[in-house]
Amino acid sequence: MNEVNILAIDIGTKTGWAKYERGGKITGGTQHFKPKKTERQAIRWARFKEWTQMALDGVHIVYFEDVKAHAGVLAAHAYGGYLAILEMLCVTRNIPCHPVGVGVIKKYWTGKGNADKEAMVNEAKRRGFDIVDDNHADALAILSYALKQEF
Repeated sequence: MNEVNILAIDIGTKTGWAKYERGGKITGGTQHFKPKKTERQAIRWARFKEWTQMALDGVHIVYFEDVKAHAGVLAAHAYGGYLAILEMLCVTRNIPCHPVGVGVIKKYWTGKGNADKEAMVNEAKRRGFDIVDDNHADALAILSYALKQEF
């Protein structure tokens, strides 16, 4: 049962992540990729690629939040860039990469497909996790869903 390492990602400029390692160890947090005012916008993707390459070490399966609607054009473009990098790195390492819809994750985690950030955070705390923020809570929800699918 505990033979694989799974990485769950809530993709974004603030990327939440949670990793399940053989034996049941769970780690996670939030990575920030927002460029400073003096930096070019593309630095976000360079940082995401560098972090993701390290995060994928030893990983056998990836699950990520599949967002279909964004708050604006910039958010949509940023998400598309992050997603392209994630999928490229997974395919070059032969790591299966599974999208999970936002509503599916929220319903699985809280029982409500339209749960807000506070509900996601509260559920993570209720389950005993010491979380960083809502992005981390989302990643834990994705990981929980992934574990159900895999085991």
